[in-house]
Amino acid sequence: MVLGLGNILLTDEGAGVHVVNRLAQEHAARDDIEFMDGGTLSFTLAGAIVATDSLIVVDTAALGAEPGTIRVFEGDAMDHFVTTGPRSSVHEVSLSDLLAVTALEGLLPRRRALVGIQPLEMDWGDRPTTEVARAIPAACEAVMDIVKRWQS
Repeated sequence: MVLGLGNILLTDEGAGVHVVNRLAQEHAARDDIEFMDGGTLSFTLAGAIVATDSLIVVDTAALGAEPGTIRVFEGDAMDHFVTTGPRSSVHEVSLSDLLAVTALEGLLPRRRALVGIQPLEMDWGDRPTTEVARAIPAACEAVMDIVKRWQS
């Protein structure tokens, strides 16, 4: 499952949703990948997460880098980043909360990755800033690179 997170009404905050929507369009014929718009997160997503053994999350992330920078965190590196990294989420619950719930149930996906995109701003607006918009194709490519690697 590829899970895009964010609020598309807050400029760069919606980057994860923009990425997953683009991937869903580009790969509509693929039935081996579920593309899900997770919006601003809630515990209702736990059911979908525990139903998969491979999870790729796409979201904005405070990377301390130039806007539009993309970083990939896999497995333990993802767990570490979401639990100890800077908190800048406007989501109802944090990704770390959601992963903690699935881990407590013993159902954390075996393969998991976060594709994080450094935002420039998270203010009212229905599209990402130029810097983040330019990063969306590269984020899509990063997601599909992970999918290819995990499927081989």
